[in-house]
Amino acid sequence: MNELIARPELKPLLEAGDAFEVLMNLPGQSMREVASRSTRLVRIADKPYYCKFHRGVGWREIFKNLIIGRLAVVDANNERLASERLTAAGVESLSVAAFARRGANPATRESFLLTDPVSPALSLEALALCWQLNRPAPAVRRALIRRVAKLARAMHDAGVNHRDFYLCHLLLQTDSALTVEAIDRARLTIIDLHRAQCRERVPQRYLIRDLAGLHYSSMELRLSRADRLRFLSAYFNKPVRQCLAEDRRHLDRIDRRASDLFRKAQRKGILPSQIYLG
Repeated sequence: MNELIARPELKPLLEAGDAFEVLMNLPGQSMREVASRSTRLVRIADKPYYCKFHRGVGWREIFKNLIIGRLAVVDANNERLASERLTAAGVESLSVAAFARRGANPATRESFLLTDPVSPALSLEALALCWQLNRPAPAVRRALIRRVAKLARAMHDAGVNHRDFYLCHLLLQTDSALTVEAIDRARLTIIDLHRAQCRERVPQRYLIRDLAGLHYSSMELRLSRADRLRFLSAYFNKPVRQCLAEDRRHLDRIDRRASDLFRKAQRKGILPSQIYLG
C-alpha cells in the first residue's frame, strides 16, 4: 500500500523523492512526541504546516484493541477522512495539505498528514484555565456554551464522533476581546481527529462518549446547572424541559461517565489545574 495525496503546489517537492524523508529532513520544531506519533511544525516555501507522522503501532497494540472489540488506529487516514468530512459539512476542522502512507502490514505501516496551522488561536482548555482565575461576564460564557453545543451537534450530524472530544481539542480563533459578538463570529475549530470515526450516523453510545468527554473536561469550570442545561438545549435543539423529559436516561449516562473520567484524572494528577495551576 503506497499512497500520496497532495495539493498541486506541494506535489513537485513530495514526488521528487521519498516524501517521508523529504518532510523529516525539513528544518522544524518538535511539537509533540508519543509512542507511535510525532508532530512537527515545518515550513515549505516560507509557509508553515503541521506534519503529524505515524509510525508502526506494532501487533501488540493491534491485538490489545481487538481483544476489547475495537480496531487500532494504524495510520493518519482516520484523521484525514474525518477532517475532510467535517470540512465538506461546513464544520471548521483541519485543512489537509498532503497525506501519504506506505506499507501493507498494519503493524509497521508509516503515514503522515500535513495540515495548515490553526493560528492565532486559543484552546478552550487554556481559556477555561483563565476563567478559573477571572470569571467572564455571564453573557460571554453563555455565548461560548452555545457555540460549543452547536459545533458538537454539527460534528455528530456529519457522521463523525471524535473519541477525544475535550476542550483542549477545540481552538477559538478571534482577533478581538472576547465579547458575545466576537464569539459569535469567531472560528471554532476541531483538531486532533486521529481516533475519530466516520459513519452515516453516529451510534448513540458514541454520542454519549463524546458529550461525556466534553462534560468531564469542563468540570473544573464549575458551570452552573443552568449553564449545562443551556448546552443541552442548544445541542438537542429543543427546549430544556423537553430535553429533561425525553433524554433523561442519556443525560444520566453522560453525567456518570464524565464523573468517572474526572475522578480518574484527579487520581492521576492530570487535570489541567493540577498540571498548570498546581
